Amino acid sequence: MTGSIDPVALAQDLIRCPSVTPADAGAQAVLASALTALGFRVERLTFGGPPDGPIDNLFATIGSGSPHFAFAGHTDVVPVGNPAAWSVDPFAATIADGRLIGRGANDMKSAIAAFVAAAAAHVARGAPGRLSLVITGDEEGPASFGTAPMLEWLEANALVPDLCLVGEPTSARRLGDMIKVGRRGSINAWITVNGAQGHVAYPDRADNPVTRLVAILAALKARRLDDGNAWFQPSNLEVTDLAVNGGAGNPATNMTPATAGARINIRFNDHHSGAALEAWIRRTVAEHAPAADLEIKISGEAFLTEPGDFSSLVAAAVTDVTGLVPELSTSGGTSDARFIRRLCPVVEFGLPGATMHKADESASLADIAALAAIYDGVLRRVFFA
Repeated sequence: MTGSIDPVALAQDLIRCPSVTPADAGAQAVLASALTALGFRVERLTFGGPPDGPIDNLFATIGSGSPHFAFAGHTDVVPVGNPAAWSVDPFAATIADGRLIGRGANDMKSAIAAFVAAAAAHVARGAPGRLSLVITGDEEGPASFGTAPMLEWLEANALVPDLCLVGEPTSARRLGDMIKVGRRGSINAWITVNGAQGHVAYPDRADNPVTRLVAILAALKARRLDDGNAWFQPSNLEVTDLAVNGGAGNPATNMTPATAGARINIRFNDHHSGAALEAWIRRTVAEHAPAADLEIKISGEAFLTEPGDFSSLVAAAVTDVTGLVPELSTSGGTSDARFIRRLCPVVEFGLPGATMHKADESASLADIAALAAIYDGVLRRVFFA
């Protein structure tokens, strides 16, 4: 691939900005500088306020008319965890043994650098149409002030793309073995059952909230949500937290607690909607504990970009570079594709994700270069089909 951007060097510059959500730490300024030098018009968009914001976002565009293709991704990263678990400084962007090591190397600053490298080659070709980058700083966090309000801004400014590729690390074992064409939805619920503490020897004088919470969880877990379908694995409900006395615990062995709480998460396929699952959770909780406190948040709905011309185009670009025929999948967690899909067809393709969110997160230098070549191949097919 030809072009004036070294994706590894740019990825290093981005990793050296410790952009742990919601901080930007200069990452988007690095990106803006690279894109401005290529001739992109860059808009810096800040949304929200404390505690989850403000969030820095970036929209960059070049060209006009159709087709309008967009790359989408995020510059924010998860915390490093225990620094002692790392063999290098997480934000030094160290290169060792043919790999770039650092927080965000895998998820997903290397992919953003590959976007820019492909964009440089695209600009050099003088292609018709419009190319854009939609970059948020709030994908790893609550996602309240990132891609969702950016899409509203795009709509208001008549800048909605025709197609979008998200650069999440979708490959499983080797670069090119998997493309994501959809995702399951996600819903979280926080359940707090209120009781009255008392001596365990006199249960008639107390109200043990644990008893009712256990009944709620047993009823929720007893339901088989579905068996999956041709594109989605079965939906699953998991209990992700349990606590009594508001998280303070109960050091006494002879006393029942005053409150008992649990958090659950459901990853659901397109047999369900978030609203229907929320209604079921509320009914189940009310049946066993009518006065319980209940908070529910739907993080995203299940969606599928029906396999067809777009996924085939991306797959062809992957095969040209890697020789692999990628599997089309809906596995894994949520991504910002869940927001983008309401405006245009969206698929996801990026690096192998084995090290994302781990200590010594890393990406192969060869994979970064190959990813830039794949993204360039996607642009060639979109703009010169």
